[in-house]
Amino acid sequence: MASRDGQDRVQTAGRLVSRSVSIPPTALRDVLRLDRPIHAAVTAPDGPTVVASGSAATATAEGADRFAGIRDTATTVYETVDDDSVPDGARPRFVGGFAFHDRHERAHPWDDFPGAWFALPSVQIVLGEDGGWITATGNRDERSPSEIVATAESVRDGLVSGGPAEETPGVSSVVRETTLEEWTEQLEGALSRIDAGDIEKVALAQTLRANLEAQFPLASVIERLGETYPDCFLFALRPGAGYTEPTHSGEQAPPVPTFFGASPERLVTKAGDTVRTGALASTVGRGDTETEDDRLADRLRTDEKFQREHRVVVESIREQLTPVARNVQTGSRTVRRLDSVQHLYTPIEATATADHVLAVVTALHPTPAVGGLPPDVALETIRNTETFDRGWYAAPVGWFDEEGDGTFAVGIRSAVGEDREATLFAGNGIVADSDPVAEWEEVQLKYEPILDALR
Repeated sequence: MASRDGQDRVQTAGRLVSRSVSIPPTALRDVLRLDRPIHAAVTAPDGPTVVASGSAATATAEGADRFAGIRDTATTVYETVDDDSVPDGARPRFVGGFAFHDRHERAHPWDDFPGAWFALPSVQIVLGEDGGWITATGNRDERSPSEIVATAESVRDGLVSGGPAEETPGVSSVVRETTLEEWTEQLEGALSRIDAGDIEKVALAQTLRANLEAQFPLASVIERLGETYPDCFLFALRPGAGYTEPTHSGEQAPPVPTFFGASPERLVTKAGDTVRTGALASTVGRGDTETEDDRLADRLRTDEKFQREHRVVVESIREQLTPVARNVQTGSRTVRRLDSVQHLYTPIEATATADHVLAVVTALHPTPAVGGLPPDVALETIRNTETFDRGWYAAPVGWFDEEGDGTFAVGIRSAVGEDREATLFAGNGIVADSDPVAEWEEVQLKYEPILDALR
């Protein structure tokens, strides 16, 4: 399917049929250890885990219209799907993500990542607290419904629970692609624009390369992240893994670049007419003792710089929701404690006026926490300051269904793993009182979730 700019594409197996089988409560690690290539996996702390193996259809898009392009393509694909006998919770979803910028260079490590990519799985596994579903989808002109069911049953029979945890690869060395001196120069340039009144806030990022002692292992890294960050959104996305039902030739598959992470930041969840999002901004580290930890949390609550930074993000998100929601309500501000850092967090809920989660994603991306204010000038500053392409870093990752419901996280605390290398991304919001050295130290803390999972 071509879009307004001719950049959107759909690859599909033709007219599709979906059938499902139920499974008992199953751990994500057992799914990731299946003898099948994994194309995507997305978890939510308060929602289902969705795993894609193979793809019955894929949608890709580029440019500023990539959000609308994916939605249009998915709508066309869903019109071909016979899933009437599939329970609501098991119906096929599109799983994938977007690039941060409208103009996406696809430079290393983003060679296999288009401006947007979503897969409708040939085998979809949905996990919940009370059990889950395996849904197989295939070409109805080539495979009978009973054969589709047999595929789902075969995957179910291949699930093996328990067993020892796989080893993480180990990190032999790290290379900071941005030095403290370069970072200081970049921040001084941004601060001069803030002082001049051009921008109020800008989020700047840097990269770190971790050389691994063994090939990147998806299952063990995601398992480690899930154990350490159970309240975060886990994700692993592999657009380069191919578009068709995987085959097993007995040969080891070549390394596939994987964008993965444990994001503490929900971009949006839409369920019916309820929209949930939140403001996650302002950061300090964790203390070595409970007393020090509480002191740092109190600093978050009382420091004027942190308060101003967080307030700006809350008000901006409320404004961004205006075209797609009404009755916007903010909850109580709290300190959200993660393993290596603490953030100020304010939950936000609204009533949707838009009929699709991607309309809300379009309105919210990028939030001021990962972009800045005013948005256009902040994005220009990011492009002119950062020495690398963000790719999918800090961009929306998640899933949506035929009804337009879905969940998306902001792709932070993240990296791209391939072969014996991982490229990590981390950044900070820069405001008028920002100190380059303090911001540098804070960014190093944000690398720790991924480094710990790799070590």
